[in-house]
Amino acid sequence: MNYKNPDEHGYYGEFGGAFIPEMLFPNVEELQNNYLEIIESEDFQNEYQDLLKNYVGRATPLYFAKNLSRKYNARIYLKREDLNHTGAHKINNALGQVLLAKRLGKTRIIAETGAGQHGVATATACALLGLECIVYMGEIDIQRQAPNVARMQMLGAEVVPATSGSKTLKDAVNEALRDWINNPVTTHYVIGSVVGPHPFPDLVARFQSIISKEIKEQLHEKIGRENPDYVIACVGGGSNAAGTFYHFVEEKDVKIIAAEAGGFGVDSGKSAATTFLGTLGVLHGSKSLVMQTDDGQVIEPHSISAGLDYPGIGPFHAHLFKEKRAEFFSINDDEALKSAFELTKLEGIIPALESSHALAVLDKKKFNENDIIVICLSGRGDKDMETYLREIRS
Repeated sequence: MNYKNPDEHGYYGEFGGAFIPEMLFPNVEELQNNYLEIIESEDFQNEYQDLLKNYVGRATPLYFAKNLSRKYNARIYLKREDLNHTGAHKINNALGQVLLAKRLGKTRIIAETGAGQHGVATATACALLGLECIVYMGEIDIQRQAPNVARMQMLGAEVVPATSGSKTLKDAVNEALRDWINNPVTTHYVIGSVVGPHPFPDLVARFQSIISKEIKEQLHEKIGRENPDYVIACVGGGSNAAGTFYHFVEEKDVKIIAAEAGGFGVDSGKSAATTFLGTLGVLHGSKSLVMQTDDGQVIEPHSISAGLDYPGIGPFHAHLFKEKRAEFFSINDDEALKSAFELTKLEGIIPALESSHALAVLDKKKFNENDIIVICLSGRGDKDMETYLREIRS
């Protein structure tokens, strides 16, 4: 079965597609008709790969975490996406999409952001490549991610608060889509995750697939084999996970684990664990699993991490879940915090709260001492210091 690429209509099994208002159709059709030809061209790849190497700082290290490995009695490697320029995996996709937008003749870039990392990455790419940048961000996220807001503004982006609904990531996406409808000719919407109408889930996954490509090469160099026994990543919409899983989903010997944000607990009414709580629905232009009421109203999600605070999941991941190709865990806020402090104390690495959900799987599943486990450390913890400080003070 082909897990990683959608069919011609943008479907991964029963999930995906493009459910969009008529006014957005020209924008999306333009992308559908051109994205593969452009991003696979030699000219594009030469510029993109040069920037990944010399600007972003790839390849990111695959670090053997010996203290963590000793504690959990397994061989644990961390894919250090936190060491990318701007501090997370988001730059891989933002740079790629802004390069694509330039080739499509766009002069204005819009983006949504939750934790702020995608906003910072998009603002960075726009500063580098000389395009106007507007970032939509939930009012609550603006408050809890102030350092990233400052970075975006310093980079020249306009940060626009989303003041409707839960005032978080979902609402920022809504505002960005409205903007795109109103500015179809000049503007490209850089979606930050593997969500949205086709071709965005595929486009973002392809730009993030550099993560698993490097894991294969680096593992082979370190231990003489390309495939680990397990790959683990956190999932909100799921871009770092899609990149981490991409080159492994069709390798039957590799077990795939996704960590969702359980919030206060799956049964608490304050959660973002979509595969546990979601049903088939349409959100932000694609059919997937969505946290919703019986009459289709979106249920507000909750997570301590702004980047996982989303009431849906990308169609790529919904398909992996339905086909039982990936095992999904729900990680509560407290469990994520505990794992963040554990990694910091054991390895001297302060992770983003999102990545801490992936690390918490180590406490939930029993591994064997010879198991090779690769965990995507998708971002660094600078942006979450306020939350960590509150925990220390309490």
